[in-house]
Amino acid sequence: MSRRRLAPEQRRAQLIDVGARLFAERPYHEVQMDQVGAAAGVSRGLVYRYFPSKRDLFAEVYRRAADELVTATGASAAGAPEDWVAAALDAHFDYFTANRTTVLAANLDLAGDPVVQRIIADELTTLRARLLDALDLSGHRREVAGVALPAWLSFVRVSSVEWLLHGRISRAELRALCLRTLSAALG
Repeated sequence: MSRRRLAPEQRRAQLIDVGARLFAERPYHEVQMDQVGAAAGVSRGLVYRYFPSKRDLFAEVYRRAADELVTATGASAAGAPEDWVAAALDAHFDYFTANRTTVLAANLDLAGDPVVQRIIADELTTLRARLLDALDLSGHRREVAGVALPAWLSFVRVSSVEWLLHGRISRAELRALCLRTLSAALG
């Protein structure tokens, strides 16, 4: 196998790119490390040098995906809180749609994996803080919102996964449901 020499950080990034593409194209259980190596033009052994397991590779793919989602949902942080939340939901739904297979793997296939769950928890913590700041609440109202927002963010994630899996409601209905739920949670 002929391969191009890359610096370790470049090789690692390349393998994450290849993994992201393969996990996006196929369900988690169908992706094999030798396929990652072949697509990257390297041996399976080299892939394992960077990622001891398929789960480790997936975790890095998902960490990057979570970072991209946090960035995408924060792009419109200006304006009225309601407008920002609606725009952030749209970015969230766009991202979930574009990365369907990866999102489903993280939320279903690896739902019990502590590393993947830590990535999701970190993402939710960042989004919670961003929402609290955007809502510009103080005192007890901020405390109430601080309790309600993690539950709402989990509601959005679980509802979005359900929507991706079954499509029982339209995207517009999902968006409206999430906005109504936030409004009710915040009172």
